[in-house]
Amino acid sequence: MAQDMLLFWGSGSPPCWKIMIALEEKNLQGYHNKLLSFEKKDHKSKEVMDINPRGQLPTFKHGNNVINESYGACLYLESQFKSQGTQLIPDIPLEQALVYQRMFEGQTLQQKQSDVIYYTWRVPEAERHDSTVKRNKEALTAELQLWEGYLSKAGPYLAGKAFTMADVLCFPVIAYGFRFGLSQEKYPKLGQYYTLVKERPSVTASWPPHWLENPQGMDTLKDV
Repeated sequence: MAQDMLLFWGSGSPPCWKIMIALEEKNLQGYHNKLLSFEKKDHKSKEVMDINPRGQLPTFKHGNNVINESYGACLYLESQFKSQGTQLIPDIPLEQALVYQRMFEGQTLQQKQSDVIYYTWRVPEAERHDSTVKRNKEALTAELQLWEGYLSKAGPYLAGKAFTMADVLCFPVIAYGFRFGLSQEKYPKLGQYYTLVKERPSVTASWPPHWLENPQGMDTLKDV
């Protein structure tokens, strides 16, 4: 099964990491994969563009089935291999509803975090405004406090006592935040969650290689 799969990925990319964690959780080790460089624009190469005309990573193929969006790929893997490995979406409606809710809320967290991390990379210097930086940081702070509240009410995982698809899809975003200087003192529940999940076998097996080589991240989010 895994031998019929191909993943093009980039180190440290949360969307790529989501699929890799899902593959590990579903016991699909041994899939074909190729680490590409964003800096060298490998994601715009012909071998990627032939499968993914957007020229983005991840690019994922299972047999003749191509699904490049990370949420879609993870849901596909759970659907196709439901009885294999970890069950990532529970059968009980109440539990399932919470998993889906947290999964898709994770997209909001990722967007607000990206608005802060990538502001100076995306916006030309002449078009930057301190008021926008302040507003983006305030929006991210409010979002992070929301997730602190979720973990205070239920845990230790994002949708309760079990590791689920919510964690597969949201942990890489949270880990990315701490990589960019998010304070575990300011967000202790998120810090505890990060410390717990980063030791999970599926996460350690797929940890970004350049993070291992250089554990020191950036401080972009230190004041958030």
